[in-house]
Amino acid sequence: MKKILLWVGTGLLAAACCRTEPVPGRWKNEAPGVWTTVVGRPEGYDLLSSTDTKPRREALNGKSAQDFPLDMSRIEMAVRDGKTFLTFPLTPDEQIYGLGLQFKSVGRRGQIMRLHMDHYGSQDNGRTHALVPFFVSSEGYGVLINSARYVDLWVGTGVRTDSPNPPVAQDRNTDPAWNPQPYSDNLEVLVPAEGVELVLFSGEDMLDVVSRFNLWCGGGFIPPKWGLGFWQRTPTRYTDSMVRAEVEAFVENGFPLDVVGLEPGWHSAAYPCTFEWDSTRFPDPAGFADEMQRRGVKLNLWCNPYIAPRAKLYDSLAPYAGTHTVWCGIVPDYTLREPREVFKRHIDREQLALGVGGYKVDEVDGFDCWLWPDVAEFPSGVTGEQMRSTYGNLVMAAVDEAYRARNLRTYGLVRAANAGAVRYPYVIYSDNYSHREFVTGVVNSGFNGVLWTPEVRASGSGEEWVRRMQTTCFSPLAQLNAWADGTKPWSFPEVYEACREVALLRMQFLPYLYSTFAQYYREGVPPFRAMNLVAGFDGRVKREKGTLDGTENPYEMATIREITDQYMMGNDLLVAPLFAGETERKVVFPQGDWYDFYTGERVGNGNEVVVRGTLGRIPLFVRDGAVIPMIPAVRTTAEWVAGQPLELRVYGKAAGSFDLYDDDGTTYDFEQGKYTIRRFTASPEGRYSVEELASGGGWSYGPEQWRKMGE
Repeated sequence: MKKILLWVGTGLLAAACCRTEPVPGRWKNEAPGVWTTVVGRPEGYDLLSSTDTKPRREALNGKSAQDFPLDMSRIEMAVRDGKTFLTFPLTPDEQIYGLGLQFKSVGRRGQIMRLHMDHYGSQDNGRTHALVPFFVSSEGYGVLINSARYVDLWVGTGVRTDSPNPPVAQDRNTDPAWNPQPYSDNLEVLVPAEGVELVLFSGEDMLDVVSRFNLWCGGGFIPPKWGLGFWQRTPTRYTDSMVRAEVEAFVENGFPLDVVGLEPGWHSAAYPCTFEWDSTRFPDPAGFADEMQRRGVKLNLWCNPYIAPRAKLYDSLAPYAGTHTVWCGIVPDYTLREPREVFKRHIDREQLALGVGGYKVDEVDGFDCWLWPDVAEFPSGVTGEQMRSTYGNLVMAAVDEAYRARNLRTYGLVRAANAGAVRYPYVIYSDNYSHREFVTGVVNSGFNGVLWTPEVRASGSGEEWVRRMQTTCFSPLAQLNAWADGTKPWSFPEVYEACREVALLRMQFLPYLYSTFAQYYREGVPPFRAMNLVAGFDGRVKREKGTLDGTENPYEMATIREITDQYMMGNDLLVAPLFAGETERKVVFPQGDWYDFYTGERVGNGNEVVVRGTLGRIPLFVRDGAVIPMIPAVRTTAEWVAGQPLELRVYGKAAGSFDLYDDDGTTYDFEQGKYTIRRFTASPEGRYSVEELASGGGWSYGPEQWRKMGE
C-alpha cells in the first residue's frame, strides 16, 4: 500500500490579521487500524456522543495491526473565524467514496458537497437522507469527521497556490486539450465549529477500512428472522378487516408474507401523530395483533415522531420540546433522558406489549419547509442544525432501547440516519422512485454504514413491475409499499409467476442472507456493498472530454463513466439488475472466475461481459469456490424451523467455504453466546466437510445435501 503524504502547515492567509497557527494533530492509537485526534475545541455534542455510541472493541482488537497510513507532516488543520479547516492531499489516481447516501454517482472526486440532512433532491450535492461525514480512499484509509454540523467538502476541486503539484495553465483558445476542471491535489473540509474530533482508519483494503469504521461506530446488527421475509405495506386508511383480507389474499396466491406495514390510518390522528390506535379502524388492537402473530405475520407501524396536541403523550413531552413544531406537532428533545423514558413507556404499553414488530419512522429528513428551521432551540442546548443532523438516530435509539428491554429484536424503516446508525436495525427508504438510482443507492450504502431498500410502489408496465420486484428481493428489506394505490404482487397478472419466483428465491437465500448479517454484526462487513470494495475490481472513474453545447455544456464538462448498477450481496453473490426495456446488459467482473448462479456456467474473469437476461430472472453471479447455503422455498419465516433441509451449492473449481450462522432468530441471547456457526468446506477434488466453530444453540437445519453446480 502506498504511503500518503499529508502536510501540517500554516497555509497562506490573505490578511495577517486573520492568520492563525495550525492545530497540530496528536493521533492516539485507539485500536488496530484506528486513530483519533482533536482539532481545536470540539463541541460536546457530536454524531457518536448523541446516542452514546461505543466502539465494538473486542471485534476491533481481532483485526490485524496496521501502520499509520499517513505522513503527519503533510496535513493541514486550522481553526479560524470560529470554524475548523482541514486539508488532505490527493494523489493523481486516488478515488474517494462515501460522504453520504447519494443516488447518481459512486466516486466523489470532483464534487463539492454540503452534508445536509434532507430529502434527496436529485443531485449528489450532499443533501440526502444519510449525510455521513466519512470518506474512504482507494489508497487504503478513511476519515470520519465526527461533527453534527453541516460539513462542507471540496473533493479534488480547489487549486491551491501553495500546491506542490499545481496544474499547468491552459489557453482554451489554442489548446484542444483544455480542461474546464484543472487538476486538484487536495480534499478540503470546512466544519462550522471551533473544533472537531477526527477518526482515521487504516486497513488491508477499502473493505477492511469500512469494516473498522462500522465497528468503531458500534458495529452492525442481526435482524430478526421475520424481518428478512417479504413485506407488504397497506393503503393509508385500511381497517383491521381489510388487513385480514389482504393477508388471506397472500395465502390464496401462495406469495411470501412476513410483515404487514400499517400506514398513518392506524393512528387516532396523524400529521402530527398520537401513537394511539384508531378505535374506529382497529377497535381491538390487542386481538388483531394476536391474530396476525398466529398467522405468522408481524406488524410494522408508520409514524413521524411529532406529537399531536390531542395525544396522551403531549402533556408529558411538551416541557421537553423544541421551540418549533412540525405539522403543529411538538418535537421532543430525545437527547434528554426524561422525554425518552416517557416515549419508551408509552410505545411499550400501547404497541410492543401487543407484539408489534417495529416502526417506519417517516419525515425526519426534510424538506426545509416542513422541519424546524436551524434557528430552533431545544431544552438540552443542542442547536436546530445539530438536532436535524441526528434526530433520526435519536428516534432509532429510543425505539431500540424499548425493544431491548423486552429482549426482542426489531427491524424497521427510517428516512434519516447518520454516523452511528450502523448498530440500529433500520433500513433507509425514500420518495425518490428512479429504479436506476435505487440500485445506485444500494451500491453507495455500503460506504456509509447504512442500509438502503429499493421498495416497489407502482410501475408503468408488467415488465417494469417484475424488474423492480427482483431488485427489492435482493436488497436488505424486500418490500411492496401500497400506501397510495393498493397495489399487490399480482397487480400485473402477466408477470405474477415471475414475481412469485423471485420472492420465493429470496426465501431460499435466507440462510445465506442471515449469515451475511451475522458477519455485519461480528466483523463490521457491510452486507450489501459496491463492487469497488471487492478485491480485484477495477473501479476507476473514467472521465471523457465533454461535447461542447452552448446551452447545456458551455464549458465542455467531462462525462463520467463508473459502475453504478451492480453490487455484491454478501461475499460471494454479484447482483446485476435489469431495467425495463433491457434484454441484456454489461457486467464488469472482478479478477477471478465468476459463474452464473442458475446454471453454474463460467461467465467472466476480470472483464466486461454482455449478459442476456430473461423476464423471469434477475442476473446473479457467484465467485469461484463459493458455497451457497439454501433452503427449500418457504412462504413465511415461520416455516424456517428446526430440521430444515439444507442444500449447499458449490460453484467453480477453487476451494471454498461458508460459515453458516444461526440463533433463535428473535432475541438478543446471541450476544451472550447462544448461537451456532458451522463451516462448510468444499475442496477442488469434490470432498466436502463440516466444522463446528461455535455451538451455543439455535440450529435450524437438518442433514445437508451438497450440489455441484454446472455438472
